[in-house]
Parts: sequence; C-alpha cells; structure tokens
Amino acid sequence: MKIVFATNNQHKLEEIRDILGNSIEVMSLKDIGCDVDIPETAYTLEGNALQKAQYVYNHYHLACFADDTGLEVEALNGEPGVHSARYAEGTDHNSEANMNKLLSKLEHEDHRKARFRTVIALIEGDDAHTMLFEGIVNGCITREKSGAEGFGYDPIFQPDGYEKTFAELGMDIKNAISHRARAVKKLAEYLKAGMQT
Repeated sequence: MKIVFATNNQHKLEEIRDILGNSIEVMSLKDIGCDVDIPETAYTLEGNALQKAQYVYNHYHLACFADDTGLEVEALNGEPGVHSARYAEGTDHNSEANMNKLLSKLEHEDHRKARFRTVIALIEGDDAHTMLFEGIVNGCITREKSGAEGFGYDPIFQPDGYEKTFAELGMDIKNAISHRARAVKKLAEYLKAGMQT
C-alpha cells in the first residue's frame, strides 16, 4: 500500500516510516513532485492537518495524511499550541529560538505541566473519506535544555514517568511513547484493517 505523508520534514518522515514499518510505503511531498509550501493558516491543529491533506488529495488524487503537532503548556494557557513551529517572532522552525522564548516565559514559573498533542488527518478513496487521529503525551517543561537527539522542543520536554527529556531518551524510546507515535499507531491500525477487508 502506498500513501503520501504531506511533509518534507526528514525527521518526521523517518519517525513515521519507523513506526509504520514495511507494510505501508510512505511517500513524501518531494517523492510526488510537490514543492509547494502548503499554507497552515487554521487556528487549530485539526484545521492545519486537514488543510495540508486536502491540498495533496485535491491536486494529486492520492491517499494522503498530514499531521500538525503542538506543545501546550498549562501555565501559558496552552501556548505555544498551534504556533509551536513559529513561536519565536520572525522565525520559522527555529528550535533554539522557540525553546529560548518558552524557557524565558516560564523562568519564574513552578507550574510546568505541558503536553504534546499530534493530530493526523487522513483523506482517502474516491469519496475523499476523512478521518482524524489524535495522540497525546503528558509531561513537563524542564528548566534547561538536555540531550542531543530528536528535534523541536525535545530537549526541554520530559514525559511523565521518565527522568529524562525526549532528546536524552533517544529515538527508539521516543518513537514508542511519543504523541506522534500514539497518533500514528491509531492511523496504522486503521490502514492495516482496511488492507485486510
């Protein structure tokens, strides 16, 4: 089975391919010749994921899924949320700047509970059947960066039940417990069930 993942983010692609295994061939935007920077202008993670999947489905008529992920910090009323990738002003996917901004906002804050939330939107079939899958991992924001693996906010997010950040735990553990892993597991179960019918 072939499916398009509406991303050119190599980290995300590797993560998803690891989680889905060999039964499903995952193609990137580059693989299908799409070099458009698909806009993400919705106000929710669900909206952004749907926007990206819809674009690919409409233009390439291929089964497609897209994700959007947000880090939601309780003490900041859910910030950075849908703006996680562009949290620091004037930047786009600048992880260092984003982490620095978040740490400075929480500098005098002891309540550091946070969660990562991933929403995956899948569009498939002649009828453009649409499904949403959600994955959440709870944890807290550390006071300083630790670890060199992973990407994004991984060096400052410590998942519940662990003494280390995502960036210290390594990709094998992260891929087993992460928000994206949980959403992808639901997606994989759905796709594999469809392949058996």
